[in-house]
Amino acid sequence: MQISSYTDYALRILIYLALVPEQRVRLHDIADAYGISYNHLVKIVGALHAHQLVDPKRGRSGGLTLSKAPAEINVGYVVREFEANMNLLECFDPATNTCPIAPVCPATGVFFEARKAFMDVLDRYTIADVIANNADGMRALLKISSPPVGQEKA
Repeated sequence: MQISSYTDYALRILIYLALVPEQRVRLHDIADAYGISYNHLVKIVGALHAHQLVDPKRGRSGGLTLSKAPAEINVGYVVREFEANMNLLECFDPATNTCPIAPVCPATGVFFEARKAFMDVLDRYTIADVIANNADGMRALLKISSPPVGQEKA
């Protein structure tokens, strides 16, 4: 299973913002750090804002911040909200299913269980957990200066 780039980029934005707590970040800086199209990220920020995960502010002192603490942003929630299709098999969607054995196929149950296990793992983690053990390494790779004194721990 592979999540879409839309979901991946949403998570990357949240991770970046978690690495710079209480600082407003220009979306151009995030786009440059990850090598992602600014225009593509604009759409994702709109969705993150709609889900009350980021707080965008326009203008000279504008930028993005997280709307919640990184420890309050569940990875499983983000994946569920941003992933358009979690169907591992065609038969997961009765509207598009063309498999003639779907009503009796035992593989369907196996893949439902696998999807549930995948989401159960993601539900155990927050954005804070994702950055907990290597925030400095991530900041270095993304060329983010260290956070202000007193905000080193995210």
